[in-house]
Amino acid sequence: MAITYTWTISQVNRTIASGGIKQIHWRCKAVDGDYLTSNYGSVECTPDPDASDFIAYDSVTEANCIAWAQASVGKDDTEANLAAQIAVLKAPTQAAGVPW
Repeated sequence: MAITYTWTISQVNRTIASGGIKQIHWRCKAVDGDYLTSNYGSVECTPDPDASDFIAYDSVTEANCIAWAQASVGKDDTEANLAAQIAVLKAPTQAAGVPW
């Protein structure tokens, strides 16, 4: 079965005066059958209200924030890390407990 990755945004922090997003809190969840793992983090943004591609807070979409977060943290690297975590869950090499 293939791993399904789902990126979501839980919150953004913004500068009220400019409407620029300063920080994005993201999560990437990976699911492969019964196996699930996720990464959570935040990225800092440096919005420039004078830039031609500036998007003010009221017009920003979750897709915009996901794209910005992925560009900042490295989408492929994040998903590869989650795939490695799933592989360990499927075939663990270590265990904890007591023998009795």
